[in-house]
Amino acid sequence: GVGRHREIENIIDIAGAIACHRHTRCLLVTAAVDGLQFLHPIKVGDLIILRALVTAVWSTSLEVEVEVFSEETLTGVRRLTSRAFLTFVAVDRDGHRRPIPGLILETPEERQRADEANGRRAERLKARKDLEARL
Repeated sequence: GVGRHREIENIIDIAGAIACHRHTRCLLVTAAVDGLQFLHPIKVGDLIILRALVTAVWSTSLEVEVEVFSEETLTGVRRLTSRAFLTFVAVDRDGHRRPIPGLILETPEERQRADEANGRRAERLKARKDLEARL
């Protein structure tokens, strides 16, 4: 139900924040959640497994992909149940943006993820600009 979706949204945000914090080692605020999909329900009694991966870093913000899996405790069958991309902004104690270290991209897959993240970022920035223009 809806309550369960809110719980999943919350743990996605927490997992994303942890992955981003491990990269930046500073305070972060959630700036955006993109592409949140609920593909399959998680049944009562299933384990919930989260995988969070920083996909791209810009000067003061970064994107993380979070995947949620359910695992049936009796069979071990694991299914992708949700996925989202979150953007976090690094801030200092006064809430001002602060620079963060870059992301070292070593493999073709990492470079492709970063390229895709740049495309999502461009869409987010355009959507934000469009929304601000309507206010």
